[in-house]
Amino acid sequence: MGVSAAGRRGVAPAGAATPARVVWHDLECGAYRADLPQWRELAAESDGPILDIGAGAGRVSLELARDGHAVTALDIDPILLEALSERAAGLRVETACADARSFALHRDDFGLCLVPMQTIQLLGGASGRSAFLRRARTHLRPGGLLAFAILSRLEPFDCSHGEQGPVAERTHLDGLTYSSRATRVSELASVVLIERERRIVSDRPLPPGGGRGDTPGVERLRERDVVELDRVNAAALEGEAREVGLRPEEPREVPATNDHVGSVVVMLRA
Repeated sequence: MGVSAAGRRGVAPAGAATPARVVWHDLECGAYRADLPQWRELAAESDGPILDIGAGAGRVSLELARDGHAVTALDIDPILLEALSERAAGLRVETACADARSFALHRDDFGLCLVPMQTIQLLGGASGRSAFLRRARTHLRPGGLLAFAILSRLEPFDCSHGEQGPVAERTHLDGLTYSSRATRVSELASVVLIERERRIVSDRPLPPGGGRGDTPGVERLRERDVVELDRVNAAALEGEAREVGLRPEEPREVPATNDHVGSVVVMLRA
C-alpha cells in the first residue's frame, strides 16, 4: 500500500535475533520503491546536506547516501535508528532520535528536508503539522526545499465484509515466518484508518529425537496493527506552510503501482 506503519509494535519472540520493530518496518515499508526516483531527483537538485524525517531503518536515507549525499536520518524510534546505523557503515549518514514536532539539531543548512510515506499525516492534526513545519523551516538554509508525500486517491476495502484485499507480505528470518496483511482501509471523518493483521509462525523443526522446542507451524504471535492517518490535502498543507513562512511550489506525483497507492509530493521553499 505504500503506507508507513506506525501503530502498535509487536514484541520479538524469544530466540529472535532481529528486533520485531525492524522486521515489521522492513516488511511493511522497505519494499516500497516507487517514490525513490522522486527523492533521488530532488536530492540531485539540492544544495547542501539532506534531512530525512521518519527515516525508520533507512529505506530512503541509505539510497541517497549511496548516491553520495550527506544525510541526517531522524526518527522517534531508537531501535529502527540502530538498525539504520548498522546498515549505513561507511556511508555519510548521521542519525537523530527525536520527535518531528520538536526536534532541534545543531545545524540550519539543510538543502533538502524530505518526509516520505505519509509521515506528515501521523503528526496529530494541524497543530502537530504546524509545529513540524516551524522546526523544518528553522533547519533549512535559505532557498532550501521541504518535500513531503501525502496519500492521493484511496481504494477502501474491508476483508471482514468478504473483500479479498491484498496478499500478505511475508519474510523468513531467524527461523520464523513473519507475515503482514492489510485487512481494512477506510476513510473516516478526519482520519484514514489502516488495519493490518500481523502473524509470526515458527518454522523451526524439533531437535533430533524430540524434546523441548517449537513444532513447525506453531503460531507465536497474532496481533492487529492500526494506523490512523490525518486526512489532509495539498491545498490545506500549502496554506499551513504559508503561515510559517514557507513558499509553495508546484506539487509532484508518485504514481500508483499494482501494489501501492499513489502519492502527492507537496513542495515548499524556505
